[in-house]
Amino acid sequence: MRILFIVGSFPALSETFILNQITGLIDRGHEVDIYSLNRPENATKVHPDVKSYHLLERTYYAPERAKNSSIRLLQACAMLLASGCRHPIGLMRSLSLFKYKKHLKPIEWFHLIVPFLGKQSYDIVHCQFGMYALKGMLLRDIGAIKGKLVTSFRGFDISWYVQEYGEHVYNELFKKGDFFLSNCEYFRQRVIKFGCNPKKIVVLGSGINCERFFFKPRFPDDGKIRIATTGRLVEKKGMAYSIRAVAKLAESHPNIEYNIIGDGVLKTDLQNLIQELKVGHVVKLLGWKNQQEIIKILDKSHIFVATSVTAKDGNQDAPVNTLKEAMAMGLPVIGTIHGGIPELIEDGISGFLVPERDVDTLAEKIAYLCDRPEIWQQMGQAGRAYVEQHYDTNKLNDQLVQIYEQVLIDRDINNAMNPKLKQAIA
Repeated sequence: MRILFIVGSFPALSETFILNQITGLIDRGHEVDIYSLNRPENATKVHPDVKSYHLLERTYYAPERAKNSSIRLLQACAMLLASGCRHPIGLMRSLSLFKYKKHLKPIEWFHLIVPFLGKQSYDIVHCQFGMYALKGMLLRDIGAIKGKLVTSFRGFDISWYVQEYGEHVYNELFKKGDFFLSNCEYFRQRVIKFGCNPKKIVVLGSGINCERFFFKPRFPDDGKIRIATTGRLVEKKGMAYSIRAVAKLAESHPNIEYNIIGDGVLKTDLQNLIQELKVGHVVKLLGWKNQQEIIKILDKSHIFVATSVTAKDGNQDAPVNTLKEAMAMGLPVIGTIHGGIPELIEDGISGFLVPERDVDTLAEKIAYLCDRPEIWQQMGQAGRAYVEQHYDTNKLNDQLVQIYEQVLIDRDINNAMNPKLKQAIA
């Protein structure tokens, strides 16, 4: 199949789940192009697979726009002139974009369509995140791209974006889109609530490559108990609450060490909180790390914590991949009753679930695990088994290919889908 991925930014370090789908499809013999609406903020930090699969050679970017409106107009005219000489038919077709000026200004559309002029049609156009599917839908409407339109809803597109732009923002997409995926049942139900036909959406989790995360039974070693968290330093990750919980235990459990891996806009705020609570000797902000560095830190850790919360702007998490990676490596985990996380953590089996923003309960569960190292191995084994069964990227990519194939055959995929595939996805 010829497949186009429409993404917000590529490569994006926080979106390995998209990268895993791209490389998995290539491994299975399919041709994948990537259309990135924005260029990455930091092009020097990329996942090794981006280089080994030569993915930047498959990536097309919407031309960068100048900040000055007059210069933008000149850029657009120059691009249209050059593109019109090379692809006059495609350019004439694209002129119908003016009927969509209520969605985007014509100049913005000029920038969006240029990479597609003269390109062959695709079998599948897979839009990662709902808001990018809106642009994919309009690009297909004007004939800039061709192919069955598949949309993945992944979190902030069905939480923050809907709160920001209203519950009807996807109405047209639900009518015109060929099929939809969500990464957890929690978000599937939200998509249905906002108007998607239940027969046109299934859950397909975000996978991890379990082969890269080696399982190791956890035992106390040098007297230290190392707790870890990985994620962007943003509000919805709730790291202020995990820092406060660890601070409550600093005196009663002087052997704990809390390492936070990641970077983000709240770095200064969190550093100030650590100083305010006087736990700089216990809590460390390690900054951004690549995947191999993260694996080394997790390999030496005993407990993993992910305290996602619903942000003020409505942003929510699905079952986060950092939790899956920690579980695959055998760490007992603590997460919040939030978004799709309860679909990942089996409370009392692979770890514990606590209410959002409940520092006292979180501290109690951390202390419980610190005081009972004899249960770490059993919880770790349960977590590894669950991730292997439900979130192994190889299994999920096989299912993704079957979904694509079924979409090409039958628009009503839920009725026509192979029963075994339907059961596996559920």
